[in-house]
Amino acid sequence: MMERLARSPIVIVAVCALLVCAQAQQEAPGAPATQPQTPGASPAQQQTPNAPTPQPAPSSSLGTLSIRTPSNLAIPHSDNPIHAYLPSLVAKPDLANSPRLEQLIRDGKLYISLQDAIDLALENNLDLAIARYNLPIADTDIQRTKAGGSFRGVNTGIVQGTVGGGVGGYGAGAPGAGAGGTTGGAGGAGAGAAGLVQSTLGIGTNVSSYDPIISGVTSLEHQTLPLSNIQLQGVPSLQTNVGLVNMNYSQAFPTGTAFSVEVDNNRQTSNSIFNSLNPTLNSFYRITIQQQLLAGFGTGPNLRYLKIAKNNKRISDIAFKSQLMATVTQIADMYWDLVSAYQAEKVTEQSFAFAQQSLDNAKKQLQLEAIPAMDVMRAEAEASRRDQDLTVAKTTLQLQESLVKNALTKNLDDPTLEAMPVVPTDTLDTVQEIPERPTQELIEQALQTRPELSESNIDLQNREITRKAAANALLPTLTLVGFYGSSGLAGDLNPFFTEPNPPLVPTNWWGAFQDAWNNSSPDYLVGLNLSIPIRNRVAKADQYRSELEYRQAELREQQLKKQIRIEVRNAEYALEQGRSRVDAARKARDLAQKTFSIMQQEQTLGAGSNFQTLAAQRDLALAELDLVNASTAYQKSKLELQRSTGTTLEENNIQVQNAVDGVAR
Repeated sequence: MMERLARSPIVIVAVCALLVCAQAQQEAPGAPATQPQTPGASPAQQQTPNAPTPQPAPSSSLGTLSIRTPSNLAIPHSDNPIHAYLPSLVAKPDLANSPRLEQLIRDGKLYISLQDAIDLALENNLDLAIARYNLPIADTDIQRTKAGGSFRGVNTGIVQGTVGGGVGGYGAGAPGAGAGGTTGGAGGAGAGAAGLVQSTLGIGTNVSSYDPIISGVTSLEHQTLPLSNIQLQGVPSLQTNVGLVNMNYSQAFPTGTAFSVEVDNNRQTSNSIFNSLNPTLNSFYRITIQQQLLAGFGTGPNLRYLKIAKNNKRISDIAFKSQLMATVTQIADMYWDLVSAYQAEKVTEQSFAFAQQSLDNAKKQLQLEAIPAMDVMRAEAEASRRDQDLTVAKTTLQLQESLVKNALTKNLDDPTLEAMPVVPTDTLDTVQEIPERPTQELIEQALQTRPELSESNIDLQNREITRKAAANALLPTLTLVGFYGSSGLAGDLNPFFTEPNPPLVPTNWWGAFQDAWNNSSPDYLVGLNLSIPIRNRVAKADQYRSELEYRQAELREQQLKKQIRIEVRNAEYALEQGRSRVDAARKARDLAQKTFSIMQQEQTLGAGSNFQTLAAQRDLALAELDLVNASTAYQKSKLELQRSTGTTLEENNIQVQNAVDGVAR
């Protein structure tokens, strides 16, 4: 029997086709995308000219950015076949602050430099912790699309849940409004991004499951059927017992091929005297192969989900770098706000102390009748105003301390930590000058390093994949179908069967199974199934919409480039203005200091009044505060220039993978 089976040409062809499909499945994920259809291939394609292939973004580190998902969040894999049917759980997040925080506490105060603040943010900031989950989420899309499922999209916006530094009502920013606390982004996140819809992303022909499916049916059935005529079955009531054991194996392949093997077995007994066999044993198998020849042909439309998911993973990696840049910029802004509040509190405290000392001196002079009572009243009013200014400065400092601790910790459950003062160790006294560079050079650098452009370019690649799949879906459905099968029969001769020439068949199931597989009763077919949708309006509308959205995305990318140019120029102008403001504020402070010294000398010599000295000291305090504000604005303008040119991480020596792993170094 096996020799006859091996000699069957149809079985040999079926086995060869199966091997070819299996090889295609192994090679398909890395196969290149199909080429665009020839413009003259069909009238539908002639109506809309082919869009040019999107040009790759300028070479930069973002184009080759590869991030390794943290091991505690990576999708678990196991060689145990049962593992595929058990849930995989994710551990609860670790909400303990990093040990670095304790190391920076001395004498009940938290002493931090700008570098310390950035390191603590990499380890504890919750915006980064939330964004890390987007990396394994993108990995899940790759896993499900390898099996033929559609992608679910990834969050690619900026998480802005940390208030301070211009975010959350404490400045010009506002928290993100997208999923998971993020803003909208490219790569299939939500229903649109920056005013752009993405409803056609990934459309095309249906994609079947590439994971093999094994199904089986086992049943026992008893049926009693009353009969109106005993002549039909020889009994007044027909009783039938049927047992089934059926198995089916099916699998689809990225080439547009579907393969299935069906094996059916049943055993039937009845009380009919006219059945020649009782019990009757049947065995049947069929091998079926289907290949799409027009719509759904090839790896292009059938692997589009996987290609888009892999691109979305690249977008997710770049989006995390964008998140890291935004968080570092925010932390640096908050740090300089803290330094500004700290120095402003010191200046205001000195100003109040001088006013209080002047008031005490005035009271003593009044007792000696050296000055009129009006001078004491003026000194008292000035001391009261400066006391109010000191209260405002202290509460402002306390708020900045709270914002910084909130941004640099995972939790503030410890009341001691929540009330602990924060002392910045970096100062604004020394302003480091930035070497001047040509504006065009800065713009070119921004166009190469800004993550938004890389995301936009990859999104265009996704839309190009969608365009090709939508064009393929316009074609009629033409399916090449072939199957080969055979049947076997066995059973015992019914003792009530009296007809001459009884059937000569095996008496057991194994005999029926052998007859099914020895090609003694073949059943085979080769054919074509053609389906042509008249007018084809749904597919045509989707295809044209994908073209419109592609062109719309091209305009958005051009708009983004122009926006980046403006941002770089604006940051450069702000830096120049800040430098000039610092110089002017420093000169004004020096002049106010000289004026105050002169007024003190005049008062000592008796030529000046206490009120004039207080006014000069007030002018000095205001000049010092103006210098603090100018220096803070200058530091922030440097941060904005780094952000606009995409060099924030390089300037602060930050490795993206370290931030992904939650470590500073």
